[in-house]
Amino acid sequence: MTRRVLGVGMVAIFAGVMALCTLGRVWAVDAQAPVDYTKITPIELVKNTPKGKLTNPYKDTQADIVAQGQQFFLSYSCSGCHGGGGGGGMCPPLSNDIWVYDGDDDTLFRLVTLGSDELQKQGYYRKGQENVVGPMPPFGAIIKNADDLWKILAFIRSKYDGDPAYKYGTPPDQR
Repeated sequence: MTRRVLGVGMVAIFAGVMALCTLGRVWAVDAQAPVDYTKITPIELVKNTPKGKLTNPYKDTQADIVAQGQQFFLSYSCSGCHGGGGGGGMCPPLSNDIWVYDGDDDTLFRLVTLGSDELQKQGYYRKGQENVVGPMPPFGAIIKNADDLWKILAFIRSKYDGDPAYKYGTPPDQR
């Protein structure tokens, strides 16, 4: 494929990918390009993704992913507050149907990344009540990449033992 730099402000199509050409530079603007979660931090992913658009690429039925997520859950010290299996400790259990801010992928990813105080500043509010000793600290700068966090969240989902209707947060008909 041959690419050439077009004049200032022109738009070109290269192999089905639209590109914006300005000041002699070409930027791909393909919204469908997959994200390599191993190469982006949780903070970068949150910053660059509109609210409500983060979706876990993994399922809690993928045994190898869940096993990796469990190892990350332990290695990033999530178990120190939430218990070794996510069943609770000095902080809420992650296995029941009470989601403090909600249980959808986007909210959980942002909660772990930003912590509860910053999450609230971004317009999220408590929907459920649990015995909580303190706020969720931000782990976005601690967790190496978004892939590790997605695997942790797959592990957490695999431990869910609450009402199936609430596994992914408040059902749409109850919001």
